[in-house]
Amino acid sequence: MGREALFINRVAILATMHQKDQVIAPILDNELGLKVMVPPGFNTDIFGTFTREIKRPGNQIEAARLKAEKALDITGESVAIASEGSFGPHPSLPYITSNREIVIFIDKEQDIEIIGQELSTATNHNHLMVQNVEQALEFADKVGFPEHGLVVMCEELPKDSNNIIKGIITEEKLVEAVNLVLEKSSTGKAYLETDMRAMYNPTRMTNIAKATYNLVKKINSRCPKCSTPGFDITRIVAGLPCELCHMPTALTKTVVYQCQKCGFTQEKLFPNGKEFAEPAQCMYCNP
Repeated sequence: MGREALFINRVAILATMHQKDQVIAPILDNELGLKVMVPPGFNTDIFGTFTREIKRPGNQIEAARLKAEKALDITGESVAIASEGSFGPHPSLPYITSNREIVIFIDKEQDIEIIGQELSTATNHNHLMVQNVEQALEFADKVGFPEHGLVVMCEELPKDSNNIIKGIITEEKLVEAVNLVLEKSSTGKAYLETDMRAMYNPTRMTNIAKATYNLVKKINSRCPKCSTPGFDITRIVAGLPCELCHMPTALTKTVVYQCQKCGFTQEKLFPNGKEFAEPAQCMYCNP
């Protein structure tokens, strides 16, 4: 749809300390004309760490919102962006690990909040308890090291950051870290995991970029009534009929878009381009 005139040359504060501006800033500049700035010394670790010594406040969206609002508070600007990632079983493929990335956009002038997201099975998220350097090197080879960083610690649930060695991106540092932890460990074991911070994880950085493009798409979706950005799906209605028996299935039949400013709603029938579901997806034809 081209650049959204509401945002050309406006400053957007990106709440990050992990170099996410490398992927987010060019997209928002090219697509919307937003000029992304990173506040110096902004500490996002206070909002939770992947290594678990600091617990995330609230859920994924709440944590991202807190980051963005803090960035607005300290800079006095009106537009802020923050991202937050999570890793766990895929919602429909429970035995496969997935990465959900969200990018939140808050504009105080327009009084809007828009969230882009990406759910991907492309992730190297992994961990292993090892007893020697050889096992550590084997694990490293499987998870894309050294392009992807590693973390070494004494135990799976660290109490503080003093027991964690992060950002390992060379074999020399990995061997040094594993030997150090093995010497300190009361169990004779070292716990390794992938470093999921964006600047040490190019696979995750790619998913953040995809979430940012999804955000741009939502920003460019304007309310047909009042033209406010972020005209987005707020409700999904199941019931797509089976092609064979015409009974309703659990698949999506209709989606409902709603404007967060004026409340205008609009339904879209068959959003996935299919008017019928395959009989294999019908609980009557394929119980």
